[in-house]
Amino acid sequence: MENFNNTIHWQVGHVLVSAEGFLFGNESQHLPAHYQELFATGTKPADWKDNVPTLHELIKHLEDQYVRISELSDEFLKQALPFELPFGNFKTYEDLYFLSIHHEAMHLGQMQAMKKMINA
Repeated sequence: MENFNNTIHWQVGHVLVSAEGFLFGNESQHLPAHYQELFATGTKPADWKDNVPTLHELIKHLEDQYVRISELSDEFLKQALPFELPFGNFKTYEDLYFLSIHHEAMHLGQMQAMKKMINA
C-alpha cells in the first residue's frame, strides 16, 4: 500500500510473531517456523514468494496465543530474562509482556490508518 512499508496482512502476522518471540522464544513450536521469514522485523510482503498463511489462519493463531499468554503464571512473568535485548531495559518476562502490549497497540494504530486510507 502506498505510503506504508507493509500491509494489514503483514501487520497482523508481525504482531503474532513478535509476541510469540517475546514470551515464548523465537524457537517456539506453537507457530510454523517460516512465519519468522514472513513477519519478523525487516521483512515485507514484497519479498513473499509462497506459503503465506491467510489472514484467517493468522487470526486463529492470535486467538490461540491469547489463551497461552493468559495462562502464563505470575511466577513465570516475574522471572529474570535469560538474555538481553539490544534495546530497552527489560529485566523480566513481565517487562516483555508489557512491551508486547505496547507493540501491538502501535501496530493496531498502523492498521487503522491503513484501513482509513483504503476506505477514503
